Amino acid sequence: MIPRNIYKSLKEWKISSSRKPLLIRGARQVGKSYIVDHFAKNEFANYITINFERNPEFLTVFQTHDPREIIEKISLLTAKKIVPGKTLLFLDEIQDCPNAIVSLRYFYEELPDLHVVGAGSLLEFTLESGNFKVPVGRIQYLYMLPLSLNEFMEAIGEQDLIAYVAANGLKSEIPDVLHDKLLSIVRKYFLLGGMPAVVNEYIKTGDIIECRKIQRSIIDTYIDDFGKYSKMTHHKNLIKVFYSAAAKVGQKFVYASIDNTVKSRELKLAVELLETAGVIKRIKRTNGDGLPLEANVKDNFFKLLFLDIGLMHNISQMYGETILQENLASIFQGAVAEQFVGQELLAIQNPYSSPNLYYWAREAKSSNAEVDYLVSIKNKIIPIEVKSGNSNSMRSLRLFMEQYHSEFGIKISEDSFQIGVKIISIPFYGILNILNLPEKQ
Repeated sequence: MIPRNIYKSLKEWKISSSRKPLLIRGARQVGKSYIVDHFAKNEFANYITINFERNPEFLTVFQTHDPREIIEKISLLTAKKIVPGKTLLFLDEIQDCPNAIVSLRYFYEELPDLHVVGAGSLLEFTLESGNFKVPVGRIQYLYMLPLSLNEFMEAIGEQDLIAYVAANGLKSEIPDVLHDKLLSIVRKYFLLGGMPAVVNEYIKTGDIIECRKIQRSIIDTYIDDFGKYSKMTHHKNLIKVFYSAAAKVGQKFVYASIDNTVKSRELKLAVELLETAGVIKRIKRTNGDGLPLEANVKDNFFKLLFLDIGLMHNISQMYGETILQENLASIFQGAVAEQFVGQELLAIQNPYSSPNLYYWAREAKSSNAEVDYLVSIKNKIIPIEVKSGNSNSMRSLRLFMEQYHSEFGIKISEDSFQIGVKIISIPFYGILNILNLPEKQ
């Protein structure tokens, strides 16, 4: 079993006195069904899965909203007893049965002792369709992403290194031999990414070529999915934005650069649909003037992050550059490093809320500036720049810090940990340590 951080959240949910039915949200093939299956087998005496895509006969079961009538029919159809407190009921591909989503409200109100989990590959579209009333306040969301670097390291048996970095990163110097080993793991993660099927193949065979084939299969699956929601926009626009997003990570997104013959509003719809599907994520531009960062977002200015760095490599066919380029932050003009840091910053956020990313930019004559990421930690706005190892100017970072009187900023690069007076250097493998930064410098 590939270990996932979300498992801890599932265990917390199980024993919570204020537990609600759970909906796990995330892109296709990030491991939602797999983790629920593992969780159910380990933590419950009984486990029933209903997959509405494979077993459409269960659709009629949810024509009623009476939870007792529902579980009675499920018990008869599956020949399995459902015992509140001991049974987990998993409603997979729940987007195919909107009535099942509505029924979660009544499970919460009338049968709260029963553990109910729902998930689905295109659940986001059903939730945002407006064709039914989402039981707001009666369900709990849990957001799932591809494997983070730490999850990847744990999967390949590097738990001791994880613990060492967590305990020593901000306290003492990392020995060169360990620093080099950790960077080699980062490079491997750059190539493989965090899609569970790819990581599992690597663990079993170590065959990078087979891993690339699985990446391509996942990409093809996403493209096939476009047909399921292309009625809302032209299928070709979805494909154009999909491929462009992987090639333009780290760049200000301009619709005309995709296809200047297509109206911006049509491409905008394609971006929104792909974000809804979880395939891309907008990095929103904010002015950085106070919390919450969302309050000062400029809607027309954003960059895009791709779902997974490994899939990004596959689409862009840049494996060779990653293998040969000595400086990780310089690969594909810095786009790969920005993609990696973005994924890691998403991974350290609260899994019960939809994660967001922000950046800052100033456009002035002869004085443009841009900070790659802004994060909010311990009620402070912290600017983050992703840099190549030999770049020490940090001009944009310093401009932001001066303008907004930041206590400190962060440089993420190949360099080891270094606590400076105003700028903290954090290596690619140490991003999780951001959560443990000192209150004051």
